[in-house]
Amino acid sequence: MLNEDILKGKWKQIKGEAQKTWGKLTDDDLDQIDGDREVFLGRLQEKYGVAREEAEDMLNKFERDIAS
Repeated sequence: MLNEDILKGKWKQIKGEAQKTWGKLTDDDLDQIDGDREVFLGRLQEKYGVAREEAEDMLNKFERDIAS
């Protein structure tokens, strides 16, 4: 899992990957997320109709993928 500070610090680079991975996230969603993990989880839950645990699993996998 990425450290919250790293997620925030690298958000501009990560944002494009997030949009490729989750096409339902709009530019506005991504701007509002702005590297904030809690907001990111909330948007995933809202846009994809998943429970918090599933959103966390999705985000954790994404973070592992971009960290490697």
